[in-house]
Amino acid sequence: MNLRRALLAFALAGALAPAAAQDRAADAARRVRPALEADLAAAHLRFGAPVLLRIFKHEAQLEVWVDDGTRFRRFRTYPICTFSGALGPKVRQGDGQAPEGFYSVGAGQLNPASSYHLSFDLGYPNRYDRAHGRTGSLLMVHGHCVSIGCYAMGDAQIEQIYTLVAAALRHGQRRVDVHAFPFRFDAPPRRDWRAGEWGPFWGELEPAYFAVERTGQLPAVRVVDGHYEVAPRGATP
Repeated sequence: MNLRRALLAFALAGALAPAAAQDRAADAARRVRPALEADLAAAHLRFGAPVLLRIFKHEAQLEVWVDDGTRFRRFRTYPICTFSGALGPKVRQGDGQAPEGFYSVGAGQLNPASSYHLSFDLGYPNRYDRAHGRTGSLLMVHGHCVSIGCYAMGDAQIEQIYTLVAAALRHGQRRVDVHAFPFRFDAPPRRDWRAGEWGPFWGELEPAYFAVERTGQLPAVRVVDGHYEVAPRGATP
């Protein structure tokens, strides 16, 4: 009888775990949604509209851009609590580096049961990474303030970011693009960045930075022969 009760308790715990995880995300949304909706409305933006995330390592910042119906507009800039590694992309499992490049997040990459409060998987390695033999997995944007290859935002901030991403996906955005840059290309930490080890790689990221800055339009990004190609959305290849 005790064994049967133990098995039943185990089964119930397994069944309740996903619901409890969803409750965590729902509780977070209840806390932050009213203020987000008010701030979005003040900026003539809408909760649930498509979003774009941009990460800057050197500046330790994550930007959320929101589509106003004609273009993306910068809504909010969050300080990154911590990330591991230095400027430069992640190359292999265990190198402690946080990814740089172009990634995207679908609904299946949201993790309301994260050990780090809330999180979403960046989708590393992407097609470019695989073309270069890069290894590793489970690279996240998450809560708390500890990182081994992830971007840790702190719990209060991840609740806002996660809620905005989840709402966009729920309202029809198929995938949320994430542009992870080493620095802002109009204010680089060194003028000679192109001459360094990662200069050629960073040069392939640069056009996407300026495309969004200057036009608010999300560029089309392809991987061709192991290189990123960035073009205005809708341009003929």
